[in-house]
Amino acid sequence: MRRRTFLTCATILASLVITGSTVGAVVAAPYKALIVTGQNAHDWKGTTPVLVKLLEETGLFTVEVAQSPAKGEDMSGFKPDFKKFDVVVLNYQGDSWPEETKKAFVDYVKNGGGVVVYHFACAAFPDWPEYNEIIGLGGWGGRNEKWGPYVRWRDGRCVFDYTPGRGGGHGPMQPFAIDVRYPEHPIMQGLPPRFMHVPDELYGWLRGPAKNLTVLATAFAPKDKGGSDEHEPIFFTVQYGKGRVFFNALGHTAEQLKSVAFIVTYQRGAEWAASGKVTQPVPNDFPTAEQARTRD
Repeated sequence: MRRRTFLTCATILASLVITGSTVGAVVAAPYKALIVTGQNAHDWKGTTPVLVKLLEETGLFTVEVAQSPAKGEDMSGFKPDFKKFDVVVLNYQGDSWPEETKKAFVDYVKNGGGVVVYHFACAAFPDWPEYNEIIGLGGWGGRNEKWGPYVRWRDGRCVFDYTPGRGGGHGPMQPFAIDVRYPEHPIMQGLPPRFMHVPDELYGWLRGPAKNLTVLATAFAPKDKGGSDEHEPIFFTVQYGKGRVFFNALGHTAEQLKSVAFIVTYQRGAEWAASGKVTQPVPNDFPTAEQARTRD
């Protein structure tokens, strides 16, 4: 039987400040993050190390990875201790977790735990009702109108669309502009009203319970590029019990994780999910309405 694996990806995010003979105290990173992965129809082996690095480089997080057994293997021993962490990043889409693990995750969020739903994690667990409520909107896995409405941005406001149809889809990889819809939210505060993202999957037709959901930003998915012809939610939050959930639709592969649009919203979203606030400034290399920007 394959055992669950917990990899410590950062044991110290602190430094000694030495000036002459003065030695400063070691300051530990304030938050603990867990990235859950191990199965995914997307390249979790390529994206997980980048997700770890991006959190570590903020100086705000120590990070561990909970890697599940491979698809089809025994999952009974997969039991991450969610309550040890301030935020759980979901980079998982695969076999169901044990009932004990599912209950522990729901209790963690309900009691105030933070969650970041990264990209294709919205396709996980279509038949787990509490998970669908936690992530707000999902796609694929047979989801349709029975799961809940589409969420659209029309005429300056968020609209629920109960039209029957599939849940989840996208056109070919394409660059797209992201429009901020809630500039006062801590994650969005200080970002330009519109900014570009590199060629990526532009998720559309997501649907779900959409309870206590707040749209932060959208992107228009043109019909001639395989889209819905709607302004689709790209970033949104969900309040589940006392827990804070941030959904980030960007980031198909590690190549797309070089996008500053992804990096900054992921880092700020994780801090908000962990603490309810954002202390990170908007960097000088943030993209503009005309130009996407990347980092190596």
